[in-house]
Amino acid sequence: VKMKLIFISGPSGSGKTTLSNKLIKKNKNGFILSTDNYYKTGVISKILSKFVEGFFDRSISFNYKLFKKDFDFIYKNGISINDRYYNFKKKTIQNISNETNNISFLIVEGIFAKEFANTLNNQNYYFLEIKTKKNECMSRVLQRDFKERGKKKKQAKNDFLKSWDIYYEKYKPITLNKNTNKFIIRKKTDMDLIMKKLFN
Repeated sequence: VKMKLIFISGPSGSGKTTLSNKLIKKNKNGFILSTDNYYKTGVISKILSKFVEGFFDRSISFNYKLFKKDFDFIYKNGISINDRYYNFKKKTIQNISNETNNISFLIVEGIFAKEFANTLNNQNYYFLEIKTKKNECMSRVLQRDFKERGKKKKQAKNDFLKSWDIYYEKYKPITLNKNTNKFIIRKKTDMDLIMKKLFN
């Protein structure tokens, strides 16, 4: 049985993680790879994040190589050997040994999910794009950035507005491949119906 691939994309604060967790709860044997845990680390990242506006929203900040390595391994073997967590305050990635076996569906979620999906030319996958109102996303991001990333409110707000623009600017040109089943997820979307389509 080939592993099912589900991509979840949407701007910052649109609820990608929440939706991913919902899918995992509904169907065991799933695994979430979040692009948020694959930012570049080290000196360059520290310097660039000071000078490049919206650094963490641009692909330049994404450790594509490491992400691809983990993705390929899981997709090929149906196993994940470790969990990675990006620490925004320290700008480091923690590796936690944690084996997950019998993975039958893989969720890739994050602001770089669409970009990554686009590199898989011949694969079949499901693509869920979340559309949430800007102010709803913003209030979520402000809370999260304050709690988890140690940002002051004004900084968090400026960063959010920048990230919103980058997200929508960046994705206009990306067209997904023809093997994609694409769903738009809004507040009123019947998630049970979508679950049925995903897990038939």
